[in-house]
Amino acid sequence: MPFHQYFNGEILPIDSPVFKTHDLGLLRGFGLFDYFRTYNGVPFRWDDYWQRFENSARLLKLTLPVTQQETAKVLADLHAMSGEQEVAFRFVLTGGYAPDSVNVVEPNFLIRTEALPQDNPAGRLKGIKVLPYDYVRDLPEVKTTNYVHMVLMADELRRQQAADLLFHKEGEISELTRSNIFIFQGDKLITSDRNILKGITRKVVMELAKPHFKVEVRPVMYKEVIMADEVFTTSTTKWVMPVVQIGDLPVGNGEAGKRTLFLQQLFEKLVASWGK
Repeated sequence: MPFHQYFNGEILPIDSPVFKTHDLGLLRGFGLFDYFRTYNGVPFRWDDYWQRFENSARLLKLTLPVTQQETAKVLADLHAMSGEQEVAFRFVLTGGYAPDSVNVVEPNFLIRTEALPQDNPAGRLKGIKVLPYDYVRDLPEVKTTNYVHMVLMADELRRQQAADLLFHKEGEISELTRSNIFIFQGDKLITSDRNILKGITRKVVMELAKPHFKVEVRPVMYKEVIMADEVFTTSTTKWVMPVVQIGDLPVGNGEAGKRTLFLQQLFEKLVASWGK
């Protein structure tokens, strides 16, 4: 069966046009989104994702038009209509239609049902290359729709056979364009706590790591990253993905580290049993 989407109270075929041209998301780039998926037919960490979405809306001063319970019912309906065991959901909340092209009147809320992406599964074993990029996001705790730097650098990423950008500013790293970053110094696991989106996979990995490693959440300097024993990144689609090269510099011996692969296995075991 085809995928469907929810828009302001209606469920429509996925290819139905929904936004009008005077939406603030289009005119001013004023919007946010979130993205998560199911495992074994059950949305992963639904409460955590909803809380983050709610927080993003609050920080942009946008009123959510539905409750968590109402949204959960919509997700169940969209999932059932898809006919698929596993799906991804993309939430988009914009400033809505503004007659003066500035002031929010009523937000627009879209939920898209999507097929699961294939985000470089080979990279989970071999690791990926990232390029250092001097930038820190505006309102980093908000998952905004602004990905202009990633799009502008897409050709350069392909040219250098890199998978992503590593954001840093004044000697301190923050995140990749769509994921969080961790480093290992021996058995000490370290991740940044400033200028980042608080990833749900990041949260889960820290929970999994605590029984096995000392975990530090603090500002992380760029020089620490390039000198780290192991580096990896986490997201809904990347899971736990080793970073084996930063620009021209290899991380450690240039291969996926054993501690990273151990956490990767713990995460894979968790999602394999999710909802059962």
